[in-house]
Amino acid sequence: MAPMKILISGAGITGNSLAFWLSKLGHSVTVIERSPFLRASGLQIDLRSHGVEVMKRMGLERAFKAHSIPEQGMEMVNKAGKRQAYFPANDSGGVNLGFSTGFEIMRGDLCRIIYDETKSRANYIFGTSIESFEENDKGKAINVRFTNATEARFDLVIGADGQGSRTRKMMLGSEAPDGFYPLNGQYVGYFTIPRPIKDGEGYVAAMYTAPGRRGIMTRRHNAHEIQAYIGCRADSEHLKNRLQGDVSEQKEALKEMLQGAGWKTDEILESLKDADDFYCERIGLVKLACWSHGRVTLVGDAAYCPSAMTGMGTTSGIVGAYVLAGEIGRHCGKPSEKEFVEGNDNTDDLLAALQAYEEKFRPFITQVQGSVSVDGGLWDRISATAFGVALMNCLMGIAAFLRLDLLSSFSADPVKDWKLPTYEELLRD
Repeated sequence: MAPMKILISGAGITGNSLAFWLSKLGHSVTVIERSPFLRASGLQIDLRSHGVEVMKRMGLERAFKAHSIPEQGMEMVNKAGKRQAYFPANDSGGVNLGFSTGFEIMRGDLCRIIYDETKSRANYIFGTSIESFEENDKGKAINVRFTNATEARFDLVIGADGQGSRTRKMMLGSEAPDGFYPLNGQYVGYFTIPRPIKDGEGYVAAMYTAPGRRGIMTRRHNAHEIQAYIGCRADSEHLKNRLQGDVSEQKEALKEMLQGAGWKTDEILESLKDADDFYCERIGLVKLACWSHGRVTLVGDAAYCPSAMTGMGTTSGIVGAYVLAGEIGRHCGKPSEKEFVEGNDNTDDLLAALQAYEEKFRPFITQVQGSVSVDGGLWDRISATAFGVALMNCLMGIAAFLRLDLLSSFSADPVKDWKLPTYEELLRD
């Protein structure tokens, strides 16, 4: 089969992973990114379950380990800063056990690692995005118009452009529901704070829950700065609108909602005003009846964002990219120059590959998303009152003593009875 011209929208971890595999198959891959440069930013992520195995199959384990974060564990504290529970990092080698594992890394580091392995064989174009697309020649190709006023024709367009995917909106059409389902008005702000490490401090994450469904977590990823995560629930439309405004408005809204919550809240909020890497996220799920339409398909958060509540977003994106590329390789073959035939029609094989991708990977995503309660569940109700927070801290102390974090839904593998496929087409040298 002839090499396909494939467009990937989004140069994040998922998009770069997909470019890694598809270019290895021999296809002509173009990756576009709206940002004028590679966005090697973002806070701490981890890989779990099958995501670790895919990373190893990419040959990236050594590079990953060179940039991994030596997190020692996580503590829960009360408003006075007193430790209520402590969960040490899992050092048993298990990839799913514990709140902190041996596969913690900064998002930007993993994004750049995959990009560096891929940039020599895929064409990256920064500072542009898809303005519109339409199928032509009876569905045999797609004409794409970009925001930089250029046009090109592709065999396949893939949206890997995140939770708020513009590709998804264009694929579904302006009249169709977007597929994003917000979780109970929850928002989280992320940023880093310059803070040199002190003698004996270590790399311990700290989590504080305040009444009113508010929370803060700090994590250290190097000796010079820490990460801050500030979360809250917006119950009014006024607050929701402010939290979806510009960066300055988001900062002010979060400051207003969290001020006086206790522990180090005011100190952290004071650092917020000068943070130049701040971003705010509305927590939610993306659920679609179908991930593809014709020669357009979606992968990662654009197709099936599981929300930060699962801890499986990065893993789902990397594994989904591997399965999509694997099914393309399995159904469409690995092209070579000798097999290239101008105008060769690959429509049936490609559509079969997209269907197989969804059939193979949807059971994985269904299980990951199944652990999320849209209304917040018991945790949301407990964190509404001071008594509930105190009770939760007590229960977490018992769980820490018994090491029940190893069995928790967040730290244990949420995917049961799903086997990672082996695609010989991808793994051949």
